Amino acid sequence: VQLQASGGGLVQPGDSLRLSCVGHGRTLGFYNMGWFRQAPGKEREFVAGITWSGGSTYYADSVKGRFTISRGDAKDTIHLQMNSLIAEDTAVYYCAAKIYLNSDYEYWGQGTQVTVSS
Repeated sequence: VQLQASGGGLVQPGDSLRLSCVGHGRTLGFYNMGWFRQAPGKEREFVAGITWSGGSTYYADSVKGRFTISRGDAKDTIHLQMNSLIAEDTAVYYCAAKIYLNSDYEYWGQGTQVTVSS
């Protein structure tokens, strides 16, 4: 599956953004999905994940209560709703997919830039 992330941009602190990830080649309904981010000079970090069924979601502590991961109705997309953005959320955001929940992520999108600045 090929993943394509979109929806990034430049926003002010407190604003919201909604990222989307589209799968090409195979429906994302087969995959456990996740969002990661990488800030300049930092290692890539996990942000949020959702199981293939959409029944379970999980988040990094730094985004709990502010970010929500979800699946689109057609199962071909996943979204990351980001509210109450802060400067520390500035990063390139990547979507990723894996078949097995307890394995490493196998497929990665190209990333979309999110910049939070006043």
